[in-house]
Amino acid sequence: MRRLLLTAALAAACASAFAQKSAADGIAEYRAMLADGNPAELFEAKGEELWKKKRGPKNASLERCDLGKGPGVVKGAWVELPRWFADTNKVQDLESRLLTCMETLQGLSAAEIAKTPFGRGEQANMEALAAWISAESRGSRMNLPQGHAEERRMYELGKRAFFFRGGPMDFSCASCHGEDGKRIRLQDLPNLTKNPGDGIGFAAWPAYRVSSGELWSMQRRLNDCYRQQRFPYPGYASDVTIALGVYMGVNAKGAEAIAPAIKR
Repeated sequence: MRRLLLTAALAAACASAFAQKSAADGIAEYRAMLADGNPAELFEAKGEELWKKKRGPKNASLERCDLGKGPGVVKGAWVELPRWFADTNKVQDLESRLLTCMETLQGLSAAEIAKTPFGRGEQANMEALAAWISAESRGSRMNLPQGHAEERRMYELGKRAFFFRGGPMDFSCASCHGEDGKRIRLQDLPNLTKNPGDGIGFAAWPAYRVSSGELWSMQRRLNDCYRQQRFPYPGYASDVTIALGVYMGVNAKGAEAIAPAIKR
């Protein structure tokens, strides 16, 4: 009887493992099929047009915007962001850096853009720009700098924010992304406290969300994570969101960037 129970338990465990593997494999195949015609390409085209188009009160393009590799240099910039910038004396991610360029070069109001809901007005333009800029670094390896004291400080701040528990659910970022082998429904959750590998986690965003039919930047992704934790929404391009980007990005050093990726 005991041997029979052990055999049954082993069979059940094997069946469960097979089912989980099959679910993960099925999602991977689904993404592979969709990636061949990733709608993010439409956002990329819009973003490139916006980069070169003269707009705003100053009737200027963003072609002199310095994303960290010199004015106008886009290729390779995404995999080195967030980073410290001398002109603002701040560590900035892609979105906050674009706000700086849109205000200084084009005369647009960074504060007004930051207050605009996701997917509307200049926020929609921001996500298109993020899609194109990240695509220009596709295939490159994540390489966030840590040479400046502020970059190292923001990494430590991001680490604290990642593990901070609170809210009615007593959740933290680490509740979902702090160890191996976790999932929500059929969705595998990468461990972001260490290097998750090529095209996973930070190296995959921005991404096109099939479920909503929208392109999500990292700022929007983090905003939704806070919603799921039942935390108040963070301010757009606030220090905590940039710090989390530094923490995840540094941990992903050497991973291949595939952004903009495609998500469920």
